[in-house]
Amino acid sequence: MAKRVLMAMSGGVDSSVAAALLVEQGYEVIGVTMNTWTDDIPEEIQMNQHSGCCSLAAVEDARSVAHKLGIPYYVMNFQGQFAGTVIDYFIKEYSRGRTPNPCIACNRYVKFSAFLEKARQLECDYVATGHYAVIGRDDRYPGRWLLGKSADARKDQTYVLHNLTQDALAHTLFPVGGMEKSEVRALAAKYGFVTADKPDSQEICFVYDNDYGRFLKERVPEAIVPGPILNTRGEVIGQHQGLPLYTVGQRKGLGLTTSRPVYVTELDVERNALIVGEDEETYRGGLVASDLNWIAIPDLRFPRRCRAKIRRMAPEAECTVYPLSDGAVRVEFDRPQRAITPGQAVVFYEGNWVLGGGTIDKAIL
Repeated sequence: MAKRVLMAMSGGVDSSVAAALLVEQGYEVIGVTMNTWTDDIPEEIQMNQHSGCCSLAAVEDARSVAHKLGIPYYVMNFQGQFAGTVIDYFIKEYSRGRTPNPCIACNRYVKFSAFLEKARQLECDYVATGHYAVIGRDDRYPGRWLLGKSADARKDQTYVLHNLTQDALAHTLFPVGGMEKSEVRALAAKYGFVTADKPDSQEICFVYDNDYGRFLKERVPEAIVPGPILNTRGEVIGQHQGLPLYTVGQRKGLGLTTSRPVYVTELDVERNALIVGEDEETYRGGLVASDLNWIAIPDLRFPRRCRAKIRRMAPEAECTVYPLSDGAVRVEFDRPQRAITPGQAVVFYEGNWVLGGGTIDKAIL
């Protein structure tokens, strides 16, 4: 009997081709678009073809692809899970003076938790998505399911997938993970999919105009409190409009006139102060991270050499990771890193495999 797969179809080219490949490989595929949109997003925005995954326009594109493939297709309501685990997290982290990554939260709590549970209810063997990553095994990590880098380094999404558990990895398929993006688009054109030339979605899906400042002002106006801008000597040089509107490393939009460029070096929540300095003052030698998820190993018991990324598009950096008594880790980089940002993830790599990752609590050194 063919293995049954619940295929997450976002209405984009990657999930469209992933579904087609699964059908070709003999799987019984059920296409699903997860409805995560909230009621405050105007319908005219949702109907825009470029409005991102899970919009009404995306649903129609996904439905078209499913029809062409001859597979059943459904729209399932995940609004409650998404609001409670992604939007609430997004708001709370910004309110704490941290910079969240909602895609990581969505993957952790919705796509590879709530969606996986739905797959089990439907007696599916796997869930599948159009993510650029691979799942495999390696004798160097006995008994472990592994998360590996995509064949297309520019599209690799392992950074936002670092929270996948062993159970999720064992029941997930990434059909396009071993392909280049150009190959995926060529296949979509070959299949005649409406998504073949559709641009990739870049924005935060639930912030329909990509203005997260507006979104926060509407949702948590009490957290947007103006305060002083200080240089690293503690001198007041301006006023900020509310700490959630800024992030470490930011240069533009500070409203300052200075003889030399300045950048955000820290968000001091206790004093409601924005700290700025010159570019070299944004560099730190290490960080502390918590909420760790280990993939290639059960846990970290001894210091370990590896490479780490402190944001998705950052280059990997050589480092040593030290376990702390409370389950957190201290990371010391061989060379200082720019704009280490609390709330973002740090993800550890050994070769092409993800060792694990966690959430940055603070920069040190």
